[in-house]
Amino acid sequence: MSGRSLQTGLKQWVLLLRWNKPSGRLILLIPAGWALWLTPNAPPPADLISLIVLGGLMVSGAGCIANDLWDRRIDRQVARTTQRPLAQGSIRFATAWALLILMLSLSLLVVLSLPEASRGLCLALAVLALPPILIYPSAKRWFAYPQAVLAICWGFAVLIPWAASQAQLSLSLPLLGCWLATVFWTFGFDTVYAMADCRDDARLSLNSSALSLGRKAQGTVAISYALACIGMAIAALGAGVGWLFWPCWLLASIGMQRETLVLQGPNQPMATYGKHFQHQVLLGALMLLGLILGRIS
Repeated sequence: MSGRSLQTGLKQWVLLLRWNKPSGRLILLIPAGWALWLTPNAPPPADLISLIVLGGLMVSGAGCIANDLWDRRIDRQVARTTQRPLAQGSIRFATAWALLILMLSLSLLVVLSLPEASRGLCLALAVLALPPILIYPSAKRWFAYPQAVLAICWGFAVLIPWAASQAQLSLSLPLLGCWLATVFWTFGFDTVYAMADCRDDARLSLNSSALSLGRKAQGTVAISYALACIGMAIAALGAGVGWLFWPCWLLASIGMQRETLVLQGPNQPMATYGKHFQHQVLLGALMLLGLILGRIS
């Protein structure tokens, strides 16, 4: 294989894994950060943070591949996804499967590298997370609210880091609040993400929460973000996070509601929804910054 061919092949792998789009990776890692900084053991050790980040990159890559394998024929008919590698045939089906298995194997290695006390519980949670991760891409074919399935997947981004840090999952306000915040936040931003595909999804008889909610979608997103912020407030109060968290929480809460106002009115440009998604990454990161400041102050 020539150097040019190798470079082209690696580029297609990066595109398939979506590693060229950091927003999609960060929006999964942010709830994991929330969890790590809300545990009684916060601040978390650097080696644990590194393993969680590495595992998040592997799992999100696997999820993207599974999504594209399921949707490769549909993606060719949707404006936003026509340039994906499997949709345009720039990467082989067998290669995509091999890369999926590699990502899942590397994810398993990360779990097995966690502290011995928490390894068994984290492995069990990883096994429980795998079915919804692999089922989610098909949900748009049979479920009116597939974004709810993704929200459940994102919930494991809280449970696994928490278990890795604590070696247990005992019901507490910080854990429950963080999990609920993540689930509602995910449902909200993925509903907005689905708005970009409404016309194509309707034409192809596919489901999304954006289509199912119709005119109520914008209001539901606003409520979802409000519940997410309430969940984070409950978690922070339960964890005894310092006062420096609250200015960040207030700014993020206001910012999330402000972002929903941009969604009002029909026929929004597709770029509107992409920017909303990117802004949620920044607002979620602001919430995480608040937790870090509140813990170290």
